Order: sequence, then structure tokens, then C-alpha cells
Amino acid sequence: MQVGRKRPVRPVNVLDAAAEFRQGAGGVTYVRSPRPLGAYPVKLTEKLHHWASVAPERVFLAERADSDWRRIRYGETLPAVRSIAQWLAERRLERPVAILSENGIEHALLGLACMYAGVPYAPLSPSYSLASAELATLRYLLSHVEPALVFASDGARFARPLALAAASGAEIVTVAPAPGVRCTPFAELASATPGEVVEEAHARVGSDTVAKVLFTSGSTGRPKGVITTQRMLCSNQEMLTTLLAFVREEPPVLCDWLPWNHTFGGSHNFGLVLYNGGTLFIDEGKPVEPAFHATLRNLREVAPTAYFNVPKGYEMLVPALREDAEFARHFFSRVGILFYAAAGLNQKIWDELQDLAVEACGEEILMLTGLGATESSPLAMATGREGASAGRVGLPVPGVELKLAPVENKVEARLRGPNITPGFWRDPELTRTAFDEEGFYRLGDAVLPVDPGEPLLGFRFDGRLNEDFKLSTGTWVSVGPLRESFLIWCTGKVQDVVLAGPDRDYVAALLFPARGTTPDEIRFLLEGFAKRATGISTRIERAMILTAPPSMDGGELTEKGTINQKAVLRNRAELAEELYAGSPRVIEVKE
Repeated sequence: MQVGRKRPVRPVNVLDAAAEFRQGAGGVTYVRSPRPLGAYPVKLTEKLHHWASVAPERVFLAERADSDWRRIRYGETLPAVRSIAQWLAERRLERPVAILSENGIEHALLGLACMYAGVPYAPLSPSYSLASAELATLRYLLSHVEPALVFASDGARFARPLALAAASGAEIVTVAPAPGVRCTPFAELASATPGEVVEEAHARVGSDTVAKVLFTSGSTGRPKGVITTQRMLCSNQEMLTTLLAFVREEPPVLCDWLPWNHTFGGSHNFGLVLYNGGTLFIDEGKPVEPAFHATLRNLREVAPTAYFNVPKGYEMLVPALREDAEFARHFFSRVGILFYAAAGLNQKIWDELQDLAVEACGEEILMLTGLGATESSPLAMATGREGASAGRVGLPVPGVELKLAPVENKVEARLRGPNITPGFWRDPELTRTAFDEEGFYRLGDAVLPVDPGEPLLGFRFDGRLNEDFKLSTGTWVSVGPLRESFLIWCTGKVQDVVLAGPDRDYVAALLFPARGTTPDEIRFLLEGFAKRATGISTRIERAMILTAPPSMDGGELTEKGTINQKAVLRNRAELAEELYAGSPRVIEVKE
């Protein structure tokens, strides 16, 4: 049953909470699951062989093709992957493959073929190619990766970035040609005849083979390339499948938009489907207008058995479910869990989701969440059968060891296990500093016990260490909890908030308002929030309403819909200064 709820919850086979605690020196605590991690394959492509043999007619991937779905079955996927892998192996590529375009069947086939042939690949955010005027980040990534081959499905849409890649000496592969760019047709790769070369290449792929490099947006500076090995992918899927035991009983069906250049969509969800012989309907939408209409269209046709999204996606889904009872009955008809990650889910949205589920099917749906990173591929901690509540991140999953290390005024979560990256692509210094003296990866997230007297309730998120700051008084401001508390207080009136104030006398904020929110409403909210504050570090004294939305090109907004605090403050430094300069545009709290 969901924490704090008394209504019936749909029964689903999910692991329950368990943990062992050990005290170390210097106030350090170690936490791990008492359950051993099950055996997992050496390489993820072993699962492709398995399902192509066991369930060749089952649909693996489907993508929208006009009014219908274009489907590819497991029995079709394996030979296609082997053909492409043969073509790659014949090239004897010594440098990676880069993929520029969005999720799609050809994207999946090429990525799997790279894994099959032992060629690292780097799926790069399409926004670096399509939403950037200067292509500055793409230029950096191409110089950092130095790909031998660059792929984009629609050559015309990606003509400019493909021309940039071609100028660097990369071979260009497209499904549809790019005007003015010499392209190798994808059909040429898919028509290669598998032979001894690809068999030998596949045999050489082992647990330590680099499967892909995933670039995180980074809180400051340029993206960093997280090395992702076969061991990481396979062990993490065994962890995920142990947690979500119901996917072993019935292959999962997902309808998912999360981009494959991020770990949530590309490793967690794509891997969950392949590992368990499921079906993935590729949702071409995303939680922004007007693209969300495509998501709703797809969900009206596909009832998932598990649903994964970021909080913004749930915020946009709730009104559609509320307005269409038939859609709600369809959506909740067979879903076993609702899972969110990347940010905190507003309790109001959470409660309304469950109310809608009860109205539609007579039961709440188990809500799960967790904590992890691209560097942990990504699952590391999760809530279990007992359900989640706002702010909770659960306990370590089997196979992961959690180290709780005091850092200044907080406790940092550090991770060790087979799912942890060996380091960062071509960045030995970043790799060196990312791990502590015992080999634990420094996650950079702070956690606290939900209830010190009930350790099996697990932990709650306590903010990012590199976002927190001190006021001029020496008082620490915990940015994550303060931001979440303020957004809950402003439900429906403020879309997001960025906090300023290092070395200042008080906290101020840059606000991204909801449509129609007025300065008077913001002042009223600020004053009400200040009255409930427990001290200077938990109140916001001044705020400014921003008229320009967060910029993806400027790194302020990720594809998952989350705000990069430091990027906003860096890009809008003059506005942050104006908060403390007595500008007439600044809204102040009146005592």
C-alpha cells in the first residue's frame, strides 16, 4: 500500500524493503540490501539472441508511421542487427559512432549493432543539432568523441550538423539523404551478409567493453561523457528486474518518450524491455506543448503495463485523464506501477493521479521512485512494495552498496557496485576526483533518513551538494528542499524557481511563472511563504518574474523538463544581480 494511504492498491509483484546497516569510522554509514544480486549476462546482446529464439514473432519496437505503427519483431531485429554489425566490423572502426537523431527503429538497430560489434557509440541530444544556432556544443562533442561515423535518420532535417561532422572527416549515414552532404544509405548497412567477421567481433565483446558514452548536461561548463560498459548495463537490468519482479511474469509493454541520449530512456527503459522480452512503443511526443498531443494520442492507443515519466510529464497527463474518463479507464487498465524520476513530484499531482486511478479502476496504482545517475546506469536506490511518498528515494537495490559520508553540513550518498561507471570519456582528472578513497562514486546528492527510528523507511532527497550555498551570515541554504517547498506552496502559479544568494544577506529568486500569474499574486505567495519559514535560510525575501522561458540551447532546460539552476544563474547573471539592487522589477516581501 502507498505510504500514508488507506485505499486498495492494485497488487503487483515488486520487491519489498530490506537493508543492512554498518557503521564505519568518521561518522560514515554503509547500507546494502541483504538480498544477493542474481546472475546476469556478459553482454546485453545475449538477450537479443534469447528473445529472437524464444519469441521471434513478438513485437520488440514500434514507432508511429502516419496513422498506424511500424513494427519490428525480435525475429526480425536480430538478423538486422547482425547485418549492420557485419558492416561495422568490416570497417574495423577504431573510433566511436555518433547518433544525432531522435529515438527510432534505425537508431535502435545501429546502437545494438555497435554493441554487437564492440564499437562504442555516443547518442547525442538532438537539441544540440536542431535547437542551436551556433552548434557550439555539438562542435565540442564531435571534437571530444572524434566519431568515425555519424548517423541521422532524416538527412534533410540534420543537414547542417551532418555537414559539420563530414567536414571533420566522419562518414555520414542516413536513412533519407542530406542535401549537399555525401551520405552512405542506411540500407547499405542493413543489407550486409553476416559472416565470420561479425562472429569474431561479437565473441570479443566482454563485460568491460564500452557499450556507449552518454553525455550529461552538467551543472557547469561542458557536457561530460559517462563511459557505460556492458557490465553496467547488464547488472543494472538484473537489479531493475529484481525490483520490478512482475516484468518476469509478463513481458512489459511501454509507451515511452524519454530520449535515448539520456540514461533514463536509453539504458533504464530500453534495457528493461530488451532484457525481459517486452515491447516498446516509441512515443514521438514530449512533455511540452504542442508535442504532448502526440503523447496523448499514443497513450490512447497503447495501454502500458508500467509507466515511466518525469514529473512534468505527469503534470501534463493529469488534466487529460481528468477530462476524459474513457481515456483514464484505458490508461489505468493494466498498468502495474507508475514510476517517476529526475525531479520531485508535486504532492498535489501525486494525489490527483491516485484519485483518478480509483475512479477509473477502483484501485490506486503503486508509485515508485528512486535515486541514481548516468554514472550508476542509472538505478541505485529505489522505493519498493511499500510504495513511495514525496521526497523519498528508498534504499539500495540488490548489488549496490551505499556509503553515507558527512560533507560539511550534509550527508552525501556515494555508490559502489557493478553498475558504476569506470570513469569519463577522455577525462582522467574528472575520473580521479569522482571516486573516494574506497572506490565509491561521489553522487553529489545529499540524503537523510525518512525516520531515524524506522531505518527500513529508507532515505529522502536532501538536495544537490553543488547547488547549496552559504549566506553572508554563514548559514547554509539547502537549495533542493527550499525549491521544492516553494513550488508546492505556489502550486499552479509558478512553473519553476531558481534560487540566488551566495554570500548575500538573504535568499532571492528568479521565477518562471505559470501563464496569467500576476506580480500581486507572487507578492502574496512570497509573504505567505515567509510567514511559515523557520529562519532566514527557509524564506525568500525577493523575487523577479522572468519573461523569457528557460533555454535548452543555453543549457537551462534539459530534455527531461528539469531546470539547471547554475546555467540559469550563469546566463542571467545581470538579472540575479538586479535582485539585490533595488530594481522596480523586483518583488519584495513586506513585513
